[in-house]
This record gives sequence, structure tokens and C-alpha cells, in this order.
Amino acid sequence: MPYFGAYLLFRIDDAVAAREGIRRLLPHVTSARDWDTPADQAWINVVFTAEGLRRIGVPTDIVNGFPIPFVQGMAARRVFLGDVGDADPGNWDWPHGGNGFHLGLFLMGQSEEARSEKLAIGRAAMRGLPGLRLLAHLDVGIPPTMREHFGYVDGLSRPFIEGEGGEPQPGQDVTKAGEFVLGYENELGRIATGPGPEIFWRNGTFISIRKIRQNVAAFRRFLRENADTPEGEEFVAAKMMGRWRSGCPLALSPDKDDPDIVADPLRRNAFQYAQDDPDGRKTPVGSHIRRINPRDALDKTISDARTHRLLRRGSAYGPVLPDGATQEDGEDRGIVLALINADPARQFEFVQSQWINDGDFVGEGSRSDPIAGRRDIADDYTYSAKPVRRRLKGLPDFTVVRGGEHVFLPSISSLHWLTGLSGGIGNSP
Repeated sequence: MPYFGAYLLFRIDDAVAAREGIRRLLPHVTSARDWDTPADQAWINVVFTAEGLRRIGVPTDIVNGFPIPFVQGMAARRVFLGDVGDADPGNWDWPHGGNGFHLGLFLMGQSEEARSEKLAIGRAAMRGLPGLRLLAHLDVGIPPTMREHFGYVDGLSRPFIEGEGGEPQPGQDVTKAGEFVLGYENELGRIATGPGPEIFWRNGTFISIRKIRQNVAAFRRFLRENADTPEGEEFVAAKMMGRWRSGCPLALSPDKDDPDIVADPLRRNAFQYAQDDPDGRKTPVGSHIRRINPRDALDKTISDARTHRLLRRGSAYGPVLPDGATQEDGEDRGIVLALINADPARQFEFVQSQWINDGDFVGEGSRSDPIAGRRDIADDYTYSAKPVRRRLKGLPDFTVVRGGEHVFLPSISSLHWLTGLSGGIGNSP
């Protein structure tokens, strides 16, 4: 389903002003009770960085009890996450917790009008509060084609959360709620918890945000240089992603695209790897979708996918590069990933460092994800082909990180609790 969103990022220089802004916003914050069918088909949520929680008045010892990646901030995790070279935080164009981003409003609507209405509400709530300063505003969304800038249909697969209601679709994993929301049992058989009073952390979650610039022209040139025909280009693109650009999985149609499979929600994710394709002859073991969701391929191993799941929302930003263009036009374009997880170290950071940027877990050595991986250690990619295995050399950086942060999304009860705090930064009593 197409949607339109926006990210508004603020700096907090006065706790009283920030708490007043949250108080004004509270009647408009979306409740999970009607998440799938909100009354106005639009959403507004409030998030904080670790420094933002300190500045609004949460005691430092409570904040420091959260997971280390959240407390340190994503920029400080750059080496572990592979954010090096051009992707180093020194080159980021988005603010992060280490350079002034403390509070964010994440807005989403099923029409541009709905987004505009939520933007008006968010801006009005923060208006006239000199202790809050808007640092960044980025409009995002997914067009009616449902395709991101590289041309792939996006948003076709997500885990089924235990207790969400209804029945999982074929191929949809049932995942414990505690993998995504604090206060519930996770896949380790434990209750996911946080520091401080329960009202503060219960029903909250973490969102790992990544702003990623996509080098679309470089991607198109690479496909052209490694194929003799347009059909060949599509085949190479499919082997790198693990799906055809229509969204059809190679697991179900390895030799040609079949959009009819994508159109059927009961078919498009109805596949596994362990028995049908253990060696990756259909879906290469190093392809993007098999790395970020190995499904059953790693069952009963220390890297069991069930303990590293993410609830992902990807939103494109920037204008589309015209069809056929193989040179960049100077416009900034890419995708913002919002990755919901209750344990950023075990979930997002594990997936990013071990599955996207390293290939050991699938016998690929130091080879990284062919779409989104780092290139400073290895820049080749291999997949099964006839008569011999094919190796693609010299993969450029198709993507470059341009911002990121671990943020905490509190529940509505937690937001009420936060507005009742004292202390914090600025002129607070």
C-alpha cells in the first residue's frame, strides 16, 4: 500500500519546553490499539535519543540502564557497524544523538493530504517553544508502484507478531512479541524489560534508523556491464537481491519473473531454504533477502534467525532518476529504514555487522551483501550458474549511509510519565 511520511528531528535546549511540546502532542499520538486501521489513516509517533531522555529529565542512571547501542548512539558504533570511509558519521548529513538530535516526530499517512495534516499538528505543538529547535525535515514515502529507487518492489515480507490477531500467511514466521515490544516474552524465553519504573519502558520499543543514499546510476551501469541483454540485466539484479524486481522470489521462480506470484499474498512468501535450496542454487546464500532473513537456513545454529528478527519499514526519499539514465543528476535520493527491535545489539546490530557486512555465517568469507554491504574488505559476489559458478567483480558502493540513530519510542503511558518529570536541561525547576 502506498504511503507518505515525514521525519522531523529536534534539539532540546529546555526540558520544560520539551515536556510542554509532548503534552500538546499527546492527544494526537497514535495508539497501537487501532494501528492497522487508525481513524484518520495517518500516524504520529514521538521518539527520543538517549541524550534526549536525559535532557527532558529522565535520570542518567535510568537512561544508562538501556542497551549499550542506544546509550552510546549509532555514530559511536561506526566501526562495528561498518560505517567507514564515505559512510563515516563525519560525512553524515542527518543530525544524530552525538551532534544535536534529541527528539523526533515520525509521521505517516496513506495520502499526501493525511501527511500534511499530521505535519501541521506536529509543527503547531512545537510552535512558540524556544527550547525546541527543528534541525531536519525529510519527506519520505512509497509511491503507488511500491518500488524503491533501484526498481525493486519493497515491503513484501514481515514477521507475524504473536498476539497481533488473525492468522499468519504462508511463509510468515510467528515471532514472540518481546522481540519487538518491551514487557513481553521474547524468543529467548525471557521478558524484554527496560530500566526504571515499568510505566516508563513497558510497551515501548527501539527503532534503529538508517538514512541511506542510493547510487542508482552506478547500480544501472553495473548491471549493464555484467549482462549482454536487458533480460540478462534483470537476471543479475535478481541474483543479487534474491527476488526479481517485481518482488517475485527466486525461490519460487528461479529462471524467469512471474508477477502473478507477487500478486498473491498466499504465495509470494511461501518458501524456505533448508530442504529445498540449502546450497543456494535458486536463491544465492549471499543474496540480500537471504542475508537479512535466512528463514530456516540457520535453524539450530548459534545464528538462529528467530533471535535476530527485525520489523522493517522502508521509505524512499528524493526524486526518481529518469528511466535509462546511467549518470547521476546531482539529486539526493535513497531510503530511510526504520527497524523496530527490542534489543538493538542482538537484532539490528547483529544483522548489520554479521549478516550484511560479513559472509562467514553462510560460507562466503569476507564477502558482504551485494546490494547494501561495505566494499572496503571485499568487492566481489558469486552465485550458482551453468556451466560454472559466476563471480561478479568490482562491486561499487551502491549505497552509502548518510545518517542513523537508535531511538526509543515510548508508549502513550510513558509519554504521560515523561511530561510529569522535573529537572533536565535549561530553565527546569
